[in-house]
Amino acid sequence: MKPMVAEDIVGRDFNIRVLGLNFHRVIFPVSFSIILLLVLLALSNPVVFGETLEGIKGWILKNFDWFIIIMGNLAVLFCAGLALSPLGKVRLGGRDAKPEFSTLSWFSMMFAAGMGVGLLYWGVAEPVAQYTAWWKTPLNVAASTPEAAHAAMGATLYHWGFHPWAIYLTSALVVGYFSYNKGLPLSLSSGLQPLLGRGHRGLPGQMVDVFTVVLSIFGLATSLGLGAMQATAGIAHVLGTPNTFAFQLLFIVAVTGLAAFSLWRGLDAGVKVLSNINMLLALVLFLLVAVGIGGMAFFSNTLSAAVDYGQMFLPLSNWIDRPDQDWFQGWTVFYWAWWCTWGPLVGIFVARVSKGRTLRQMVGMVMLAPTVVTLLWFSAFGGGAIAQVIDGSGALAAGLSDVNMAIFQFLEMLPLAGIGSLLVVALLVFFMVTSVDSGALVIDNLSAGGDPDTQPVQRVLWLVMIALVTVTLFVIGGDTALKGIQAGAVAMGLPFMALMLLLMIGLVKGLILSLIHI
Repeated sequence: MKPMVAEDIVGRDFNIRVLGLNFHRVIFPVSFSIILLLVLLALSNPVVFGETLEGIKGWILKNFDWFIIIMGNLAVLFCAGLALSPLGKVRLGGRDAKPEFSTLSWFSMMFAAGMGVGLLYWGVAEPVAQYTAWWKTPLNVAASTPEAAHAAMGATLYHWGFHPWAIYLTSALVVGYFSYNKGLPLSLSSGLQPLLGRGHRGLPGQMVDVFTVVLSIFGLATSLGLGAMQATAGIAHVLGTPNTFAFQLLFIVAVTGLAAFSLWRGLDAGVKVLSNINMLLALVLFLLVAVGIGGMAFFSNTLSAAVDYGQMFLPLSNWIDRPDQDWFQGWTVFYWAWWCTWGPLVGIFVARVSKGRTLRQMVGMVMLAPTVVTLLWFSAFGGGAIAQVIDGSGALAAGLSDVNMAIFQFLEMLPLAGIGSLLVVALLVFFMVTSVDSGALVIDNLSAGGDPDTQPVQRVLWLVMIALVTVTLFVIGGDTALKGIQAGAVAMGLPFMALMLLLMIGLVKGLILSLIHI
């Protein structure tokens, strides 16, 4: 087999250029048509549409829970194995490639795109939910007991630790290697080259990229719509204003406007700057909470949570004869499928900003470092919230009455509650902006056949499309239509898991062939 040559493979002759815009002649129209069709179906009868997709999602989570959990475990083992093997020294872009961004900016952009908003929303809510049996308890431990407190922290860290980042990282490693080292487009289909040869440019590869675009669009649209409802509830609480439908729409427009400004400025002057601001604000909020609950309490929470995570890791990774089947499918399996809706998007974005890094460095910074940050975050917010429930102080003592308000209810019992709540509101806005920005960059790149050098106006157009899909569903179908689309996106996590297995095989084969120069 002769070595891969970029000009033999990339061939962007499939693209159409109109008025300075650059679109792939297959990926763009097919993706657009599928998106339009699904939106029209959602709007024609939101209730039936939502119920149908919820039914499909439920069936998949129930019947393929074993495959989904195995693939999540495999992703962790795959990434760890690459890092520990001689293949870990491979550098994206070749031996002489230099990183485009500082380590801090690199981490900030990756973390902001991956789960910034989620940590704000669930940082308090999930540990309390697991402790109080809001929706059952991990391994069926008795709710509101010392055992439940340990299980709650262990299960929460399990959901937000190694596994989601390994799912993201698998896509990032595949896309980054084949793009920067083999001259292939910046897309998931490139990872199929070792398995399909030039066929990865044909129908199979194009369908993979269409799938990625559709999955990313609806993942972003539902997150933007449902996130708007969550964020405006917090804003209304802080400012004392009514949380009206018009206010929620205004929030979506404002986020879109900020995101458009950031996208127009580009990756370096826009997304990077906002991501750095996000991490600075998040650090201030974290320190405020850690000091507020007490330094010794935070230190104790952190040590205890680390032990809980370690002890719960293997039991929660098991899929055979689970005593907590309903909890397992409703929490863990759902989470793994939901991470998959963001897997291609975050993975491709991480690859885009990781040129010059070795595969081993990527595992360290994209899987290990975020897990450490997650441990510290949940130890402060989740551990502190469980302590409030145990002590019977504040609104959380009665359990989760409103998930949207959980973090604000927690902050009310701490010093400088007003400042903390304002920081949460600011972070909700900026994290949503950076997530949408990252998504629009990836979708634009895919619609152009993996070409990263498109015009700013094209990136903004995709951002506007995401916002229009969100607003249309929101206005006509309400949260019923949005949740239906979300259910559909979660259901698409199953085929993505199958694709991920092929990508793992393709990456290992490509790396080995390169090392032995076959």
